[in-house]
Amino acid sequence: MKDAKDFWSEGLDQVPAYVPGEQPQGGGWIKLNTNECPYGPSPKAIAAMRDADDDRLRLYPEPSGEILREAVAKIHGVPAQDVFCGNGSDEVLAFAFRAFFGHGDPVLFPDVTYSFYPIWARAFGYDFRTIPLREDFTIDPADYAVAASGVVFPNPNAPTSIGMCLDGVRSILRSQSRRVVIVDEAYVDFGGESAIPLVKEFPNLVVVHTFSKSRSLAGLRASFAVASPGLVPALERVRDWYNSYTLDRIAQAGAAAALLDTEWTRSLTSRVVATRERFGAALVSKGWSVLPSQANFVFASHPSRSAQEVLAHLRDRRILVRAFRGPRLDRHVRITIGTDLDMDKVLEALDGF
Repeated sequence: MKDAKDFWSEGLDQVPAYVPGEQPQGGGWIKLNTNECPYGPSPKAIAAMRDADDDRLRLYPEPSGEILREAVAKIHGVPAQDVFCGNGSDEVLAFAFRAFFGHGDPVLFPDVTYSFYPIWARAFGYDFRTIPLREDFTIDPADYAVAASGVVFPNPNAPTSIGMCLDGVRSILRSQSRRVVIVDEAYVDFGGESAIPLVKEFPNLVVVHTFSKSRSLAGLRASFAVASPGLVPALERVRDWYNSYTLDRIAQAGAAAALLDTEWTRSLTSRVVATRERFGAALVSKGWSVLPSQANFVFASHPSRSAQEVLAHLRDRRILVRAFRGPRLDRHVRITIGTDLDMDKVLEALDGF
């Protein structure tokens, strides 16, 4: 009898799957493992989605995400035609890999970064090269001045939480002037500096944003990219190979309203940042090492316990965090910033550990 995998496309079983954070069943958990926001989305976004939930759902949504593109253009001061919308930043990043990489040289990204990057490279059959972070876990822009088919990195980086200044981004863009550089800004609203203004300066730049973090819409699946003129048509071509209607009518309405409610976003991110600073300082007072964070999480290590020990200790107390493996990571855990009460319970659970 044939193995079911004999029916799979050639090479499919050689590409590892991305492993998402654990989604616990039942109540009583403090979920700090997937960098979701502890506070709800803008009431204006909720109202806009309710208004969109009507008879128009029998019709296909506007394929380009026009209402969201216009909102991005208004907020960021860019032409709407330089905005591309998608069903979550993972989708937009995958489209960008397919649209801009694969020129023969390897794709470059940090050795400690978002674990989806090597998966996409393998899925599309691209060679890739990981560039080691410095000893302090920062990115050295000079390391990217080598032959490449493109560059991608988060800023702030994940899971390290460390951001890079725009001069560093400029340096990479200049050294890779013949290739596209993708800056993944999932966490930029928590203390980073957005590269979107550089789109007018560099024709090889794509900046990707999500609504899952600072807009509290992880369950909606919405995102956008701002790209230099001429790059958006490539993203649209790849999108249309798979699904011309990636962003549904309700998601477009909710995401646009959330983006335009800048006061809500500012208030939400300020609360998260205040809790992050207090929690990080408390960990340091307990003897932990905590990297300087510009994200909605901290990357911390215990002086004598492994990440897996920390993970198990907290999980036994129904607290979920993310642990990593590898020679540089096996002592570090990534802890999402929840409410003040959530973080107090984490600190209490770590007393005497």
